[in-house]
Amino acid sequence: MYIPDFLDSETSQNYFETFQNSIEWKQDEAILYGKHIITKRSVAWYAENGFSYRYSGTTKKAIPWTEELLSLKDQVETKTNEKFNSCLLNLYHDGREGMAWHSDDETSLKQNSTIASVSLGIERIFRFKHKKKNTLVELRLEPGSLLLMKDEIQIHWLHSLPKTLKIKRPRINLTFRQFGNV
Repeated sequence: MYIPDFLDSETSQNYFETFQNSIEWKQDEAILYGKHIITKRSVAWYAENGFSYRYSGTTKKAIPWTEELLSLKDQVETKTNEKFNSCLLNLYHDGREGMAWHSDDETSLKQNSTIASVSLGIERIFRFKHKKKNTLVELRLEPGSLLLMKDEIQIHWLHSLPKTLKIKRPRINLTFRQFGNV
């Protein structure tokens, strides 16, 4: 489900500036095909203290929620009628940074739970590809939009944020998630 006007433009821009300057951004690290990779994009993971998240062969330790993140989380929960216990943030500095095809199917995530994805900053193309049928769906994720990935979508579909040389400005993506072990 896609909600293009979840946040008005002023609120969206305020959150973008706040998060760009106050989040504890770090380059992401992963183990892919046995190689240690450090990505260009920056990430941060917020949740309750002591909470860990393991993906792509690395473990992230949660940073405690900020006031602004909790405020946005409350708005997302109100709109979706869902509860979230963590948020993985991605900062793409420009279009040269993206995300390859994948599913968010880690065993630590609550099975078939909703992932609520808020987009801030520059508009970007986002793609879904069915795992068996190769059906392709493309969306333009506008600033202030909310994308809900629900139910069995992670089982049947892959998604990606393709790279492009046309985009020169940054984008922040917040993915509110439900972990089963919290």
